[in-house]
Amino acid sequence: MGAKNCPETPRQKMINMMYIVLTAMLALNVAAEVLEAFRVVDSSLLQTLEAVDMQNAQIYSSFEQAYVENPTKVREWKEKADHLREKSEGLINYVSELKDEVVIYSGVKPVDEDNPVDDDGYFHTKVDGTIVEIAKEDDLNGPSELMITQKRANDLKLRVEEYRSFLTSLISEEDSELRHTILSELKTADPDSKDGGEGNYKTWEAEHFEDKPLIAVLTLLSKIQIDVKNSEAYVAKYLYAEIDEGSFKFNRLGARVIANSNIVLLGDEYKAEVFLAAEDTTQQPDIFINNRQVEVKDGKAIYVGNTSEAGKFKWSGLIKYKTPGGIIKSYPFEQEYQVAVPNVTMSATKMNVFYKGLKNPFEVGGGSIPSENLDVQMTNGKITKEGINYVIEPAELDEMGRKTKVSVYATINGNRRLIGTTDWRVKRVPDPVAKINGQSGGEIRKEVLRIQDGVMAVLEDFDFEFRYTVTQFTLETTGQGGYTNRYPSSSNRFTAEQKSALSRVNINSIVYIGDIKAVGDDGTTRELDPISFKIK
Repeated sequence: MGAKNCPETPRQKMINMMYIVLTAMLALNVAAEVLEAFRVVDSSLLQTLEAVDMQNAQIYSSFEQAYVENPTKVREWKEKADHLREKSEGLINYVSELKDEVVIYSGVKPVDEDNPVDDDGYFHTKVDGTIVEIAKEDDLNGPSELMITQKRANDLKLRVEEYRSFLTSLISEEDSELRHTILSELKTADPDSKDGGEGNYKTWEAEHFEDKPLIAVLTLLSKIQIDVKNSEAYVAKYLYAEIDEGSFKFNRLGARVIANSNIVLLGDEYKAEVFLAAEDTTQQPDIFINNRQVEVKDGKAIYVGNTSEAGKFKWSGLIKYKTPGGIIKSYPFEQEYQVAVPNVTMSATKMNVFYKGLKNPFEVGGGSIPSENLDVQMTNGKITKEGINYVIEPAELDEMGRKTKVSVYATINGNRRLIGTTDWRVKRVPDPVAKINGQSGGEIRKEVLRIQDGVMAVLEDFDFEFRYTVTQFTLETTGQGGYTNRYPSSSNRFTAEQKSALSRVNINSIVYIGDIKAVGDDGTTRELDPISFKIK
């Protein structure tokens, strides 16, 4: 609601105008007629104060009745209204006490007990149990000394500002019109120099209370009271209207089902919320997604997320909807979704083998579960993640696969769950085969053999990157008289002596290479089978 729902009455506007005119006349002369006019204005203000007070009492009575009918719905707003009434009464009472204080400070006289409310009397209060009235309505010194010198006007200003801040805290940011009305009603800012004629009034306190006759000060204090009561009325009506702000008017109902996930793992729980949703087909909300307004149809907007890459993506938005009271309510939201790479995991069930000493590459396919939500653990070794895949390094041989297990855990909806465990065998890397010129035996031409550098250790039909290096071998040839000559090498290369022997071999003779040893990348030494060649 806005200030238009609680306008000033013509009577109040007239009184405010009279106060301004009379204040200006004070600068010319404090005549008896002016003092009498102030009395008339003050009396009118007090009558208006009573009328607004009765109006507020009716609003608070409506709060009481609404609370009896629906405590849950009304409790929040009734508690705010009760606090509003308490704060307002506190400030009104403070101003009333300030009136008594300024009257007593300026001087009072006893009231005629035979005629305590005669025409001459105006303001009555009690001093030590005795009813007294104003002694001098045109007193200029007393009010100025109390309100300005003793800073009672400053105390009043601070109380009004605190009350004003309290009222604005009860009003939604969207209702700027009502907030502006409250700030205007309870304005305490220092006036501009041009507003004071020649800049005589430098502060709010001086403008209202310095060099003013007592009757004018009392009238001003009454005006502050009526401003407080009017502001209380505005906010009380606002709070009462807020009770039904959430009671939107809908004209279509429909069933809605929201599942916790559209993908559920075997053995997991599928859970969905089923509820009745309402919508107003006569009014479309404004929907913003990722800070951009989107098209709304039948009360709904469609968001199409990016799926060009795998991972977890967050998106957010805001729904704005106008309440029956005309206030725009905002409803923010945040969501996330996951994009998984389509994949299939294939394996031969009898080939679950890791090789000791190797960095065994390992892939895990989680289906619809993103790889970043997977955690792979194993016994008998360690697992290192490299990119989206893993490297497994077994610790010990396990030919029967009894102590090597790989387990995969997945984080789903914030919970960590075991989704699979497999057994694996750990074998040692196969022995290599000794070769010369890519041959492990057979016939070889003499000129071909002579140009070779040495003996190589080759892993046949093994797809892993693993190398063996020959560390020693012995070359045997048949010499004259059928004697066998042995030529050792302590590396994988032919020695000068061995090359000389190879240059002397005869056609159809046999060259034998034995005592072959090779060291693998894992540091283990293997003894290789001997190889022999027939010279052509």
